[in-house]
Amino acid sequence: MNITIIDLSIIAIYLIGIVIVGIWAGGGLKKQSSNNYFLAGRSLGWGVVGASLFASNISTVHIVGFAESGFTSGLSDGIFEWMAIPCLVFLGAFIAPFYFRNKIATIPEYFERRFDGVSRTFMVVFAILTALLIHIGISLYAGATIMKEFFGLDQLWGVLLISFLTALYTILGGLKAVAVTESIQSVMLLGGSILITVFGLMMLPEVGITDFEIFKSKINPGSLSMLRSDATVAQTGGIPWYAVFLGYPVLGIWYWFTDQTIVQRALGSKSENDSRIGPMFTAILKLAPVFFMLLPGLLAFVLFKDEINTAGTGQTFSILVSKLLPVGLVGLVIASLLAALMSSVAAALNSSSTLVSIDIIKRLKPETSDEKLVTIGKITAFVVMIIAILFSLIAGSKGGSIITIVNSIGSSIAPSISAVFILGYFWKRGTKEAAKITFAIGLVIGILMFTLDFPDENGTKLITDTWGVIFMMQAWWAFVICCILFVSVSLLTPEPTTQQKALTFSASAYLDKIKSATDYRIIGIIIMVVLVVLWSIIEFLA
Repeated sequence: MNITIIDLSIIAIYLIGIVIVGIWAGGGLKKQSSNNYFLAGRSLGWGVVGASLFASNISTVHIVGFAESGFTSGLSDGIFEWMAIPCLVFLGAFIAPFYFRNKIATIPEYFERRFDGVSRTFMVVFAILTALLIHIGISLYAGATIMKEFFGLDQLWGVLLISFLTALYTILGGLKAVAVTESIQSVMLLGGSILITVFGLMMLPEVGITDFEIFKSKINPGSLSMLRSDATVAQTGGIPWYAVFLGYPVLGIWYWFTDQTIVQRALGSKSENDSRIGPMFTAILKLAPVFFMLLPGLLAFVLFKDEINTAGTGQTFSILVSKLLPVGLVGLVIASLLAALMSSVAAALNSSSTLVSIDIIKRLKPETSDEKLVTIGKITAFVVMIIAILFSLIAGSKGGSIITIVNSIGSSIAPSISAVFILGYFWKRGTKEAAKITFAIGLVIGILMFTLDFPDENGTKLITDTWGVIFMMQAWWAFVICCILFVSVSLLTPEPTTQQKALTFSASAYLDKIKSATDYRIIGIIIMVVLVVLWSIIEFLA
């Protein structure tokens, strides 16, 4: 694209501004305690918690990928966004306040207190690998691709520029800097996406689309539906509804309840109520991607179908930007892309430094001073960034298969973690021996799933293509096996200690009277009702 001086100026002002805000929010060069650096001094309000959760979740991969999937298969991928909403409501109602009350600093710490040190070690290793390879490495690769597409900047220099700017305020400022900048970036994310949607809708009359029925006749049948049968999937793509309803909760429990990169925002809440309302605010924001990230792909299908088919569907987003937006707004939208990238990378950097300092160094050397823990955290963030840069450059050689690899990683590692967590949280009888054995066997199952589903020289995946079990159903069946294993071993081993049993769900914490219309239970119910109504309307119109 030919980027004008005005657009470049807007992008530059945004990048400089976000770095300055991040350094300021984190206290500049002042010394910080480990509590301030890793948990923002537990000072985050629900608005910052919710907005930063949204920004750390939505990355450049989502924005660009949703535009492409909207073009190729309609609103199908929106089911992942809206299935996240019940998980977020559950996180706000039960999990986040539970962590807050028990003063949990990291997720692996909870696993040690509920089970034992082996479980904590398992979670630390997987949390760091997830942050390094998925949250940072893949995001950097996607961001470098965007930098090359829009500016013609070589991939290496694109990665280095983004990495330097993000690492600067993240390493200096800690979680407070990350959370505050993510709140700003959430506005940028939604603002840029809304602009594209509005300008796309405004252009429809120019191509003769004056009402909904005409628009519907121009798109592929079933494109508006998110709940698709096997027959519909065969025609329009996507994933069958039952596979998502069974498989997504498995990935959702792992991602929203136990992924340090995501949950750390809630751990930094200033009150129990903020830890509740924050994730519910995120749930509200998660309604938006269907309308403002996937719908533009459908608009592109009716507005620029021939151009995109010629250029390749991967160019859907860039063609939307170049064709729809005037000078100035192009810069804002590209800045929103960079916002998505920087927020994902910053979140993962901060969680990695927290995990190494709190779950490894302090655990091995409890006498380590507060100041040294912060220093180790900063060094960790720098080292992780360097490794992620190298991985992102390697990822570039894998081409389009990278998204498939990411999905495979998620469905491979989530089942055992989700089974151990959810059963350990709700069932007091769950034992440390059951956790260790479930983690070990779950790891073997995950490796087998990932290996057998890696594309061969013909691009065929054994489990998905030959056996007909897509990755969501793989996650579900592996989860079922892990649950059976956990329950069986728990019943055959000694009961947990009183302290371990205390770290489980207690209904008494939720029996207090509802005192106002802003009670978290009322908010959660309203969110779920809105979700059901909107979903019903879309399926009716489809």
